[in-house]
Amino acid sequence: MTSVSRRILTAVRLPVDDYLNALGPSLGPSPVLGILVMAGCFAVSWWIYVPVHELLHVAGCLLGGGEVTRLEMDPLYGAAFLQRIFPFIAVGSDYAGQLTGFDTRGSDVTYLLTDFLPFVLTIVLGVPLLRSAARGRPGVPAAAKTGAALPIALAPFISLPGDYYEMGSIVVSRLFTDAGLATSAERWRGDDVFKKIEEVFLSGQPFDGADIAGVSVSIGLGIVLAFVTYAVGAAWSRVWP
Repeated sequence: MTSVSRRILTAVRLPVDDYLNALGPSLGPSPVLGILVMAGCFAVSWWIYVPVHELLHVAGCLLGGGEVTRLEMDPLYGAAFLQRIFPFIAVGSDYAGQLTGFDTRGSDVTYLLTDFLPFVLTIVLGVPLLRSAARGRPGVPAAAKTGAALPIALAPFISLPGDYYEMGSIVVSRLFTDAGLATSAERWRGDDVFKKIEEVFLSGQPFDGADIAGVSVSIGLGIVLAFVTYAVGAAWSRVWP
């Protein structure tokens, strides 16, 4: 195996290895208690992280010079309460949350920032917290860290069909368009790869080899970006206090 292959394999295994390394101390002397603590902390962390994640999408768009008019959110995550603070929030969504009304003013940089900003939390908090569980005190403290960290640390992989596909499609559609390889690459863009596949290939509309290549490469690039995000978080964890 070449050094490049080993590095790729290490990067692909890293999230699994980190989880397994944290699992031992989390189960500690009482596996049942450890599982209960992990599950409870996971649920609380997920409930808090979802609206924070969606609001960071909003922040990314605004920081990039864009405009936000509508963020749909499931009532489960406090949408009605948050609507009092953020009037652009609409109660109810087909997803946990989805930014449906936003204008990047034609800037792909703003579009990418809108998609990516929530995953800064993966880098600066989620991955370091998960990795610290493997080094900390076994038992309840490690279980609490692991449960709280998992939704944030693994967010890029949870978001592979959504935000990470969309980031990949932004980059790929721009490259294909600039290279003159496609004339309708904009239709590859979206935050739900399954809907995009249905719209592009299963709706009865004509498609060609460029569409097949564009969507496929977008999926692949999204996967690569997810692992890169996690790896950056792992690198940051080495200097995280």
